[in-house]
Amino acid sequence: MATTADFKNGLCIEYNGELHVITEFQHVKPGKGPAFVRTKLKNIKTGRVIDNTFNSGVKITTARVENRPHQFLYKDDLGYNFMDSSTFEQVILQEEMISAPQFLMDGQGVDILVHAETETPLSCELPAHVEVTVVYTEPGLKGDTATNTLKPATIETGATIKVPLFINQDERIRIDTRTGEYYERVK
Repeated sequence: MATTADFKNGLCIEYNGELHVITEFQHVKPGKGPAFVRTKLKNIKTGRVIDNTFNSGVKITTARVENRPHQFLYKDDLGYNFMDSSTFEQVILQEEMISAPQFLMDGQGVDILVHAETETPLSCELPAHVEVTVVYTEPGLKGDTATNTLKPATIETGATIKVPLFINQDERIRIDTRTGEYYERVK
């Protein structure tokens, strides 16, 4: 058990029967009335952010969660198969638990958030940027650089993203997995 004095960014708490992570908090001591804590709580399963106010000194149930390194193996009828990098145990996750499944490649390292007491996986986060090869894209027209125009490109995972006109087929590019957008060309 913890109190509102133990709040910090990244603390995982149980609230309304679900796990939430504190993304922001602020202790407020008004001139009149008791002190309280304003928080922004992010639901681990849905990703939804809610605002909540706790009275100062209220007891809160904390949850122990751990980020564990895993490696993506393959996808089959049951879901996405991952292997724990330290114990070599395999775990199967459904697509909705993965942050950006369209950019997942065989052998790629990911972090899986696990509830430490129950050993249940909660979510899967890809690295912020991944390097992929452009499998197909139309050639860019020379001299068409007046505006910042983008063209569709199919990458090795099968996903289609927008890339600048100077990107050609078989080039390595870096993609931001949080937004799904082109980041830079790999040299």
